Amino acid sequence: MSSSSTALRDLQSDLENKANDLSKLQKGKPNRTLVLFIHYLLSKVSIEKQFCYLFPPDIAKNHQVRKKYTIQLGENELVLKELDLLKEDANVYKLIGPVLVKQDLAEANANVRKRIEYISAE
Repeated sequence: MSSSSTALRDLQSDLENKANDLSKLQKGKPNRTLVLFIHYLLSKVSIEKQFCYLFPPDIAKNHQVRKKYTIQLGENELVLKELDLLKEDANVYKLIGPVLVKQDLAEANANVRKRIEYISAE
């Protein structure tokens, strides 16, 4: 986050310098529209800077949640590919707690597809 706040600070400083340079060039006769526009830009930069300070935890949290779902989606797609390689009469086991429970291949396939559907929707 520090790089974006530094960039905003630099932009704000640059705009302020340009406004000062413009005032010096016009020798006390500033173009009102231009000055208002520069003040408008400065206020927008200020708002953006405040936004960056207010919401960084939310952005980081959303990034971690998205990363978790992306990993889960990849794992489930890999399981689905492995299930597609199996013959119809193959034994499939599901880990429930410390116990492996036998499961029908079609049921396992349906469960994994449903999980992929759910994760993709999130």
